[in-house]
Amino acid sequence: QVQLVESGGGLVQAGGSLRLSCAASGIIFSSATMGWYRQAPGKERELVAFITGASNTNYADSVKGRFTISRDNAKRTVYLQMNSLKPEDTAVYYCKAWGPMDNWGQGTQVTVSS
Repeated sequence: QVQLVESGGGLVQAGGSLRLSCAASGIIFSSATMGWYRQAPGKERELVAFITGASNTNYADSVKGRFTISRDNAKRTVYLQMNSLKPEDTAVYYCKAWGPMDNWGQGTQVTVSS
């Protein structure tokens, strides 16, 4: 059974930083493409960033230069370092593992105050 457990969300002032973590179990983590999505109130869920098993990365234009996705295969964990946060980054952030069936975490709230 696949489990993705996010942590690290919270309330931060604009310009601040947060680091999200997603611990995975039940998948072959080292080869899995992992990513982060976010969903703000009244908006569709959007892709923020992903990282492949070969550690190739891709980012949404809105977060390029501010967010960094990384992975630690030994810890089976993917991270999202978020710097220079803006109020428009406020959302529930979800971890995703691509596979025969896509798997999602439960989400973690990030709130950026102005």
